[in-house]
Amino acid sequence: MYSAPIDTPTRPPGVRAALTAAALGVPSLLLLLLVALEWRPLLSLDGDISRTTHRWAVDESGVTRVCRVLTDWVWDPWTMRALCAVVVIWLALRGALWLALWLTGTCAVGSAVQQGLKAAVDRPRPVWPDPVDSAHYAAFPSGHAMTAVLVCGLLLWVLHLYGARPAVWRACLTLAVISAVGVGATRVWLGVHWPTDVVGGWLLGALMVALAITTYAYGPAKRTPVAT
Repeated sequence: MYSAPIDTPTRPPGVRAALTAAALGVPSLLLLLLVALEWRPLLSLDGDISRTTHRWAVDESGVTRVCRVLTDWVWDPWTMRALCAVVVIWLALRGALWLALWLTGTCAVGSAVQQGLKAAVDRPRPVWPDPVDSAHYAAFPSGHAMTAVLVCGLLLWVLHLYGARPAVWRACLTLAVISAVGVGATRVWLGVHWPTDVVGGWLLGALMVALAITTYAYGPAKRTPVAT
């Protein structure tokens, strides 16, 4: 038995995605400006939180080791991209070429936006006399946080298109939330990002997902049958 991805001629998800993108664009731009302009209250808040979490990270070495494994392997951006690549190949093999190209293109654009913003803002990372981890390049936005939200959001959309069963949807949504929140927390705990770097990554990742869904909904989508 076969059914088509959920996709109506009027494409109401595209309208919702466009409105969501507009709503996410405001806080994303505001945070970007405040970070770029080095607004003192924001920097002070970042510093207070980071000093506290760094002290915890130094004292709780066991938790810190777990955080390093999670951030370097489980939730690393390359792990997320590899997961996305597997889904792209699966879609291509099933004939959903537009969806596969859309997924690939969105991830590529997201990486370019992330690197471009890092270079433009050029925010220094936290520096500690007793670091528990290290990272390179500019701090804002967090690439780990942005990539996690972007990839997880896109894959959840693919599940939606193919009418995933409620139990599968809830399980995947839970894993996505845990991954996005978890990777952001590990980056702050390990002292390699300011909290607002992570928040910025979350916002920008979600914004990219909303924009991507808008382009998909109004693009040359094909109703590809899938087995159920």
